Amino acid sequence: MKKLFLVLFLFITVVALRAQGVDIGTWNILNLRYQINQKWSAFGEGQIRSLKLYDQFHYYEYKGGINYRANNNLMISLAAGSYQTYKEGGNFLKPKNNDEFRIWPQILLTQSLGRFRIEQRYRAELRFTSNGYRNRFRYRVGLSYPLGAPSSANKPWQLYLNNELFFTDGEPFFERNRMAFGVQYKTSATTTLQLGFLHQFDYKINDETGRDFIQIGYFFELQRRGH
Repeated sequence: MKKLFLVLFLFITVVALRAQGVDIGTWNILNLRYQINQKWSAFGEGQIRSLKLYDQFHYYEYKGGINYRANNNLMISLAAGSYQTYKEGGNFLKPKNNDEFRIWPQILLTQSLGRFRIEQRYRAELRFTSNGYRNRFRYRVGLSYPLGAPSSANKPWQLYLNNELFFTDGEPFFERNRMAFGVQYKTSATTTLQLGFLHQFDYKINDETGRDFIQIGYFFELQRRGH
């Protein structure tokens, strides 16, 4: 019950801020993963975002890729996708701020420290935008903590906190900072739900708008038979 109250408290806080006139957007994620074998997996993901609470939708993306798990602490990925940013002030207003196709390799490092799990993510983005070709480099560090008795094998609840920095190889070099925290709940062996809060600060870029968002995610994982 305490864990349920934690989720409700987060949701009520966001609604209360909205009622007081604070603009909070929505950041919705649908992620599908297919485990081919112990080393290889494939994934697809879609996102849709709004600048107000399910209003003024201004952004969507869809992407897919492959993962290779070299060992328990290292995973290498390669993905590509479409990233579309619309004008502010309404729902998918044109002209678009940015129409982009992106390719990105990624390295994910993880390690455990007691019950905490530390994650470091390095990503390089090759960006083919409506404003020309760009490079971008991202670094995210995250911390997660499972809720439940240490002796119990069943720990469906997990708290998370992460921060991500965005850099380029041209001026202004630093583009964005993105911080998020929240809770995840594994409802079954294949499904995980996420509820959190994300704050994004942008510096002179137009491919998205920096704001505060309530983040809702649905993650679904399938395994190949026999694995």
